[in-house]
Amino acid sequence: MAENHQSSVPVATSYNDEVLQAHAELWNLTYGYLKSMALECAVKLGIPNAINRCGGAATLPDLLAALPVPEGRKPYLPRLMRFLAASGIFTADAPATTGECANGGATATYRLTPLSRLLVDDGTGAGATDLSPFVLSQTNRYHVAAALHLPEWFKSDDAAEMPFRMANGADPWTVFSRDPEISRVFNAGMAADTRFAMDFVVTNCGDAFDGVSSLVDVAGGTGTAARAIARAFPHIKCTVLDLPSVIDSVPADGVVKYIAGDMMSSSIPKADAVFLKYVFHDWDDEDCVKILKQCKKAIPESGGKVIIVDMVVGSPSKAMYYKDQVLFDLLMMVMTTGKERDEHEWRKIFMDAGFTHHKTRPVLGSMALIELYP
Repeated sequence: MAENHQSSVPVATSYNDEVLQAHAELWNLTYGYLKSMALECAVKLGIPNAINRCGGAATLPDLLAALPVPEGRKPYLPRLMRFLAASGIFTADAPATTGECANGGATATYRLTPLSRLLVDDGTGAGATDLSPFVLSQTNRYHVAAALHLPEWFKSDDAAEMPFRMANGADPWTVFSRDPEISRVFNAGMAADTRFAMDFVVTNCGDAFDGVSSLVDVAGGTGTAARAIARAFPHIKCTVLDLPSVIDSVPADGVVKYIAGDMMSSSIPKADAVFLKYVFHDWDDEDCVKILKQCKKAIPESGGKVIIVDMVVGSPSKAMYYKDQVLFDLLMMVMTTGKERDEHEWRKIFMDAGFTHHKTRPVLGSMALIELYP
C-alpha cells in the first residue's frame, strides 16, 4: 500500500479565527478604494436625496423610478444598494434571502443613516450639513491619480516632487487653476466643508471672537467662513484674502470684502484677528513660519490674535478621531509638502514665528480651534 502523505491535521483547524479575521481584513483593505468610488457613485446618482424625498425610506422600485439610471443599468442597482447598506451608508430593512431578492434585496426598504444624512441637499444650495460636494471634491481624478503614485514617489529621490505633482505635472493650485470644472468642484467642496465646520464653531466657540471688531480670513477661498462669522457676529468687519484666481471669480456680496493677494509674499491686511482654516497642513514648517510671521505683523501686539481651525494629531485621544487625523496626514503627504501636526509640532512653529502663547480646544471631533497670541 502506498504511503499516505496527507496531513493528519484537519484543514479546518489549521485556520483559526484570528487568521480568518486577518484574511477578511486584508480583503477589506485591498478593495477599500471601491468604497470611495461607490460613495461617489451614490452622490452623483442622487441616492441620498432620492431617499430623503421619499420621507427618509425608499424601496428599490422607488429608487428605480427616481434615479437617472437607464433601463440597461437598472438590474445592477440592487447590488450597489446592497454594498452601500453593508458599508453603513444606508440601512436596509427586511433583506430578502431567496429568489430575486437574494440578488440585491428587491423588497428591502433603504433608509438614511446619520452618515448619509450628511449627503442630503436641502434644496437651498447652502445647507450647513450637505457634505456631498466635499465628497466629490476629494474623489476627483487628480486626487486618485496622485494616490496611485505613492509607491513610485517613495522610490524617487526627488525631494521637491510630491505624488500629486508626479501624477499631474504641477501642484494642486496650479492644476485647479488650469481646469475650471475641477476648480469649481473643489471650491464647492471646500465651501461645503467650511459651512459644516463654521456652523459648529460660531455656535460652540463664539467666545473666540470676543473683543474682535475686524478679521481677515487668510486663504479664505470664496468667503464661506468669513460670511458665517459676519452673520453670527455682525459687528465684526470681515475681509477675505486669497489668490487672484480665486478672488476674481467671487461676486461681491456686501457681507465681506475680498482682497486678492499672496499670504507668502504680500502683506496681510491689518485686523484685530487673522483667521486660517485648513491652511497650515498644506505647507512645510518653513512656509508655515513665514505665514505666521505675516499674520503677526497684521494684528496688534495687545489684544490681537490668530485663530486657527486645523487638526492637532492625538487630540482628543479617541481612536476614531486619531484614525481620521492620520488619514488626513497621508492625504497631505500625497497632495502637498505639508502635514498634520501634533501639539509639539504646532508649538515649535508658533515659537519660531515669535508668538508667546496659545490655547487649544477640540472641535468637531478630529479638529481643533487654536487661539494664538503675540
